[in-house]
Amino acid sequence: MTIVKPNNSSRSWRSTVIELLCWALLLCFPLLFYNQSDTWHVFWLRYLRSLGNPITYMAVFYINSRLLIPRLFFGGKRKEFALWNILLIALALAFSFGWWEACKAIAPIAPNPPRIKHGFGPPIFVIVSQSVVMQALIVSLAVAIKLADRWRHIEEARKEMEQMRTQSELNNLRNQLNPHFLLNTLNNIYALVAFDADKAQHALEELSKLLRHVLYDNRHDFVPLYKEIAFMQNYIALMRIRLTDKVQLSTNINVATDDARPIAPLIFISLIENAFKHGISQNGTGFIDINISADDHTVSCSITNSNHPKQASDKSGSGVGLEQVARRLELMYPDRYTWEKGVSDDGSKYYSKIVIYNDNSKVRNS
Repeated sequence: MTIVKPNNSSRSWRSTVIELLCWALLLCFPLLFYNQSDTWHVFWLRYLRSLGNPITYMAVFYINSRLLIPRLFFGGKRKEFALWNILLIALALAFSFGWWEACKAIAPIAPNPPRIKHGFGPPIFVIVSQSVVMQALIVSLAVAIKLADRWRHIEEARKEMEQMRTQSELNNLRNQLNPHFLLNTLNNIYALVAFDADKAQHALEELSKLLRHVLYDNRHDFVPLYKEIAFMQNYIALMRIRLTDKVQLSTNINVATDDARPIAPLIFISLIENAFKHGISQNGTGFIDINISADDHTVSCSITNSNHPKQASDKSGSGVGLEQVARRLELMYPDRYTWEKGVSDDGSKYYSKIVIYNDNSKVRNS
């Protein structure tokens, strides 16, 4: 599993571009109220006067965004944050009115035609109240943006930590699975040595083929399906060596030999191991039916075997294989698999079927 870290630089550029576009729209807003009776000279003088408020909005926004919010608001100093903003808004209002008066003194122009009945404009306290409300909204906007940005960073860090934890757990499962698989295989070969040395020698040759897959391909999170199928076929051939005529073994593998879709290595092998472990009785009788298939949407492994639970004295396996399969399925195929398993009503058969879907749509609809 590859952990992909977020591209903070590209996100920072996008945020900067969006901010610049917003400020450009704000600065261009007075152009909507251009009076056709004004000359260009008069119009630009009026526009120059109108820049006082946008300049204070930008100043309040960036002072909060870059200084007050990170140091005071996020630092838990909410009272100091409120007091500094009261002072900042007061200074912004003073600057805005000062800008207006300065522009009038530098370049006096005729007043705008009265648009209010009887020629009276709004009282000064209404203008001040509107300016305070706008500045408070600018502060709230800066806080909302920084909170959203902080939440996004926290969520990204949480996801990255979750990916690291998942990767670590998968590595631990893989490290546990290799010795578990080799131990069971060596136990089977050891049993062969006692009654057929030639078969044991042939089994060691087959084991060398399996080791290559376990030691090299298993290092990756996913391997091509055809390689995993070849590995399972070699394992079944190895297990077949020690079987007697009293055991009926049938395999049906319906997978294209060039099917390279990725699949988790050794995800099905514990099911096959379990079948050979519990499908053969102490007197050497039983049956094992293995079916592996793949289509455009799924990969499935279905195994049915006679049910002969091992005695407590049998140390041929530790019983952790199926637990590892369950955990690996949860980690590598969340919402993309189904696993049906159990014993028949009469207790004579055990069945296990895993279906892995290319996506989770069918799992949700099932």
